[in-house]
Amino acid sequence: MVKGRWAAGIPPRNFTWVVKDHLAVSERPGGFAPNHRRVRRQEEIIWLRMQGFERVVSLLPSPHNLAAYGEGDLASSHFPLGPSGDAREVLADLFSQLDGWLSSGERLLLHQEELGDRVMGVVAGYLLWSSRLPGGPQAITVVERLVGHQMGPAGRDLVAQAVDVVSRG
Repeated sequence: MVKGRWAAGIPPRNFTWVVKDHLAVSERPGGFAPNHRRVRRQEEIIWLRMQGFERVVSLLPSPHNLAAYGEGDLASSHFPLGPSGDAREVLADLFSQLDGWLSSGERLLLHQEELGDRVMGVVAGYLLWSSRLPGGPQAITVVERLVGHQMGPAGRDLVAQAVDVVSRG
C-alpha cells in the first residue's frame, strides 16, 4: 500500500490550467518518448484521479498510454494529430467533443508528447472556436502567457486552421 505523499501521486510535467478547474494541458503522463517511465506514468495517473480528472485527451499520433488510462480508471479519448499537415477535420471533431465534455462538467487533461507548439495551437484554437476569446492573436497571446513561452510556427498554423474551422461553422 502506498503511504505518505506518494499516495496522492505527482502532477504531470508542465501541468497548466487553461480553463481553471476544467481544462488543463501537460506533457504526456510518464514523460515523452525517450524519457518515458512507467512508474512515473502510474504516479501521474494517480494524481490526475485524486485531482478529480475524469478524462485524458491524447493528441499523440499513436495510441500510447491509452490502455494505462483505462487501467487507472480514467476515461480517455484519442485525436491523433501528426507533426504537420491539414488538421481541420481533427480540430472540428476535437473542439466539438471538448465543448460537450466541458459543458457536462468533466475535468479534462489534454496532452501530446511534450507541452509544445502543437498543444498550444490546439488550445488557442479551441479558445477561439468556443468564443472564449475574440480572435487568433488574442488566443495566441493568452496561451503563451499561460504556458510561459512563445508559440512557434506549427502552433500558429493550427490556430490559422482553427480560424478556418470557425468560419466554416
